[in-house]
Amino acid sequence: MTRFTEKDVEWLVGDARIVRNRAKIASAVLNAQAVKRIQDEHGSFAEFVWSFVGGKPIDTPRDAKNPTPASTPESDALYKALKKYGCKFVGTTICYAFMQANGMVNDHAADCSARNKRGAKQRKSVAKAGT
Repeated sequence: MTRFTEKDVEWLVGDARIVRNRAKIASAVLNAQAVKRIQDEHGSFAEFVWSFVGGKPIDTPRDAKNPTPASTPESDALYKALKKYGCKFVGTTICYAFMQANGMVNDHAADCSARNKRGAKQRKSVAKAGT
């Protein structure tokens, strides 16, 4: 995608099998180019994103008194950094969901069986995928 041209975007806009929103297609190309720059500057995308949590998962058990937020200062910082690289259709809530999905944040409820299944194992898989 980093090498897509306007002609490629035009072809995708005409493809009925996908969402054909020109802005979203163009942003996917821009985001791929931004990720390439991030990889070049930071060694890997994983190194870059994990730097926002100090290289280890943030472990915050949640319950009714401490509900899961839509964003955090870490997701705010990741969002701002991605925007500086030119990423589009990225916001702090999306970044927080990404952080949750990749094990950078473990905010499962204290009594959730999935709580202990996350963590360092997840960190390794993201690092491998990002290199």
